[in-house]
Parts: sequence; structure tokens; C-alpha cells
Amino acid sequence: MTGADPSPGDGSGAMMRDFLHAVEAANASAASAVGSLIVRCWSADHLVYAAGAGHSLAAVNETFFRAGGLAFVRPVHDPRLFPLNGARASTTAERESGLAADVLSRYAVGAGDVVVIFSNSGINPYPVELAQLSSEAGATVVAVTSTAASSAAPLRAGRRLYELADRTLDTLVPPGDAAWPPDGAATAPLSSLANVFVWNLVLAAAHVEAVERGLEIPMWRSANTAEGESNESVMDTYHSRIPELD
Repeated sequence: MTGADPSPGDGSGAMMRDFLHAVEAANASAASAVGSLIVRCWSADHLVYAAGAGHSLAAVNETFFRAGGLAFVRPVHDPRLFPLNGARASTTAERESGLAADVLSRYAVGAGDVVVIFSNSGINPYPVELAQLSSEAGATVVAVTSTAASSAAPLRAGRRLYELADRTLDTLVPPGDAAWPPDGAATAPLSSLANVFVWNLVLAAAHVEAVERGLEIPMWRSANTAEGESNESVMDTYHSRIPELD
């Protein structure tokens, strides 16, 4: 309707917008630093690896083969961690010690690479051990997590993800994820919204850094536009190291 207020009458939309403003302010410095880190990673011909479990895999999917996204991202994944393959089973899997080592053994993570781990709570063995192993391999670890949710959650792996990361992007998501209504949150989970938002902040920061340095980092273009034809040459460059592109 023309002239209609786009905000829901209950104020939930305003709450989400205020939340994203807070996330942006809290991560201004970190997003810029991670953007610079990604440009350095690409300049040295290394890869960015993106990992997560459960609903955090939605964020991993957002980093990969996405119009406007980085072309040198390889997703780290395993069917056991995907809720659509079994919700109860996926929850059990991310709490299984040793799974991260099994999964990471299929990837050539090493010095110079960047490993981005999405995990709202950051307390289960899978993300924590993934961070430990990636760090031991010489990679730089970036955590995308909620320090508030993590601090309030039961410690299942001895450490928290943000304690092991070289850089942390704090999503500010409240414990329990749901955020509405304010007097008894039951719905409107914020973690997926925050994950995509902070990742876009990083992409924008990387682009600015590259332009300032006179570089053009490879980005995917929409396959539904004329610019999408350039994707083929980018695929030729990376498919041998990112088999998920085939």
C-alpha cells in the first residue's frame, strides 16, 4: 500500500534494525581487520575456508559461489552436520569429539589460509576442535559467534571458540537466539540475520581495501546477468583447489 508504514505494528522490525545497527558498531574495527586479512590471503594465493554446523551452515552457504561473494572460498562441510539430513543426528554430530579432525582431513588447510568458523554458541566440540586444528595447521582463524551466548552456554569442549580465534566477529545474539517479544523472547531468532550481515561487512571492507591498493579481488557475478559470463574464467582458476565448484 502506498505510503504505508513498512514496520510491523508490534515493533519487531524496529528491534531487528536496531540490533543490526548495534552489530555494525560493535564490529567496525573487526570487520575492517578481517577484510584486510582476506585481501592478504588472496594476494598470497591462499584460500578462505568457511565452516559451521547446524543452522550455521546457512552462513557457510552464503560465503560460497554467491553473486557478489569471494571466488576463493571453499566450504568445509559434512552431511552429518546438516539438519536436513536429520535434525537430532546433526545436533549429536557437532557434539562429537573427533569429528572435526575427520572432516578437516579432507581439506588442505595450511599456513596462509583463513578459516572462518560460524557458530552462534561456539561451545561444541566440532567448532572448537576445528579452530584448534586449523590454528595448529598454521591458518588464521576467524570466529563469527556471539560472545554473550557463548559465555552463557554450557562448556562442552573445554574452551570457547572466541577464545581460540585470531579474530572474532561478535554477532551480539542473545542467549537462546530468539529475540521477540522483549518481555519473553519466543521467536525471531537473530543468528542467521547477524551472520549474513557481518559477512557482508567483511566483504565490503575487503573490497575497499583492494581498491585502495589498486587490486581487483575475484568476485562471483550473477549468472543471470551479462557479467556472469566472467564466472567461467574464475572457475578455471579455482576449480582444482575448490572441487565443490565442479
